[in-house]
Amino acid sequence: MSKNQNKTGSYSFFNCIEKNFDKAARFISIEKGLLEQIKACNSVYRMHFPVKIGKEVKVIEAYRVQHSHHKLPCKGGLRYSMKVNQDEIMTLAALMTYKCAIVDVPFGGAKGGIKIDPQTISSENIEKITRRYTSELIKKNFIGPGIDVPAPDYGTGEKEMSWIFDTFLSLRSGDVDALACVTGKPISQGGVRGRKEATGLGVFYGIRELCHVKEEMYSVGLDVGLVGKKIIIQGLGNVGYHAASFFHESGAIIIALAEREGAIYNKKGLNVSKVFLHLKNNGSILNFPEAKNIENTEKALELECDILIPAALENVIHKNNANRIKAKIIGEAANGPITPEADEILDKKGVIIVPDIYLNAGGVTVSYFEWLKNLSHVRYGRMEKKFRENVNAEFLKVIETVCKKKISIEEKKMILRGPREIDLVRSGLEDTMINGFHKIRDIKKSLKIENMRTAAFVLSINKIIDSYEKLGIFP
Repeated sequence: MSKNQNKTGSYSFFNCIEKNFDKAARFISIEKGLLEQIKACNSVYRMHFPVKIGKEVKVIEAYRVQHSHHKLPCKGGLRYSMKVNQDEIMTLAALMTYKCAIVDVPFGGAKGGIKIDPQTISSENIEKITRRYTSELIKKNFIGPGIDVPAPDYGTGEKEMSWIFDTFLSLRSGDVDALACVTGKPISQGGVRGRKEATGLGVFYGIRELCHVKEEMYSVGLDVGLVGKKIIIQGLGNVGYHAASFFHESGAIIIALAEREGAIYNKKGLNVSKVFLHLKNNGSILNFPEAKNIENTEKALELECDILIPAALENVIHKNNANRIKAKIIGEAANGPITPEADEILDKKGVIIVPDIYLNAGGVTVSYFEWLKNLSHVRYGRMEKKFRENVNAEFLKVIETVCKKKISIEEKKMILRGPREIDLVRSGLEDTMINGFHKIRDIKKSLKIENMRTAAFVLSINKIIDSYEKLGIFP
């Protein structure tokens, strides 16, 4: 058994990333030491600070890791979990570097974490911890619009991002770009419409693009398009929920949904809206009236389907269950859901794996749009929405005059409407995910690489090398 494996044969998350990086490095002609520089974390800030909770003073353990400074600012989420540790945060920061490079977002990767259980701490005390953490980052120059920009992650959301912004502003009074110190904020605090569903929507766009490519679909015996594809989604957090909704709306058939407590299955398809209403009312997806319960959630991964979307934890597909996976396509909505050994097994079976460092980059893409919005100090669409509506109205008049036919009121409404902020954000995200997919596929074909994951790493590493070379850092 490898020293990087545990007793069940699962790899450490960090080792999975290293192995994937090393596979890609074989296709890149550059000095080994320079590859080691790209792989290494540039800055690791581990901190302990006291916070009074009730009548006791608790010492809080927290981290902020900046993996790469080839582009600034650094960018990455902030998670609250009792599982937070230095290796995990370093690994997630590295993933952010590669993600940003693939989707042409000009950030270096970063990640933060606070070792607390937000389910057992009051909102008032979480606010204390968040504000103290922010002040610690400010002291060491680990946060700022041009330095390092946090965002929501596991256990955090809009509320925590607002507290970070407010704390930053109070200690950097007069900074006109202070809103850009953090993304994932509420709309009223400079957030951008479409950020909440961005990662799930990015997953949808990436899989949809794959399904439009005849060559790829025929290689796994499937028809072109998403309509009628049987999909299983594991994990119903923010990412899984929105991905399921978009797939369902597109005409795909969601045959199973899995959560920690178990899974539900209906071969004819689940109504996603009804399932989430059931989850909201009962606190569990189990016992949904139109589905069969599956007690062991891992067994849901092994059901017959066309597309499997793991959107929860790392290492859920491993050497012990990879041979039983029947999906023809796996879309990694979660970070690191497949171990290296499972990767090899699935590759031999001919399964198409759409890798995490591309597929779940929708969140950072829309965070980039929010950052740009904050720096420009104007909402997307505000300057051009009415202008475009007026131009469209004139255009419609010409069409009606030339064709001597009146256009219906409903059709006019559709044509006349100028772009709202969410329209522009989703358009930018869609374009980003489509371009990213084809860049990976082009590299895969040109270098005759066996899978999309290695091709994605090659694309990412080459872009980082190019940045360093242009800076004059690499010879």
